[in-house]
Amino acid sequence: MKLALYFKADLENVTNLAPTADKEWHFKIECSSCHEVDDNWISFNSEELHDVTGSRGQANLVMKCKFCKREATAQFETSAKMTPISESGQFQKLATFDVRGLELVKFSPRESWTVKGLESNTVFDDVDLTEGEWAEYDEEAGEPVGISNFEVEFRKIK
Repeated sequence: MKLALYFKADLENVTNLAPTADKEWHFKIECSSCHEVDDNWISFNSEELHDVTGSRGQANLVMKCKFCKREATAQFETSAKMTPISESGQFQKLATFDVRGLELVKFSPRESWTVKGLESNTVFDDVDLTEGEWAEYDEEAGEPVGISNFEVEFRKIK
């Protein structure tokens, strides 16, 4: 199954919110077999590949459900490039995943984001959304910049 992660946030004087290339993505995961949701945040990134048991394939995440022991995988869709978030307050597709044996049910944005000043094009490359918002001052533009009120949703893609 393919799942798209949609992201919405209020952008104040910034644009092009995007994850860094080596970002660790943190999710709550539900097993598709037993429907249990793991209490722990599970993280993976688009750079690492792991072998899938009994297959020649690889995935960014290969894990066994701690409840029913079934193997599940998640893979970043490389054909669906990550699109920087540029529209304030509107859902936009951020990333697409091919998931098997699991569903991504919650996303924690945490650290490793970049954003660009709307007026100055100043790049802020260490944006941390762990607390749900980020604020800074753009010296070149002489104005405050920030990100707040983020929301995410997952949509199944056919």
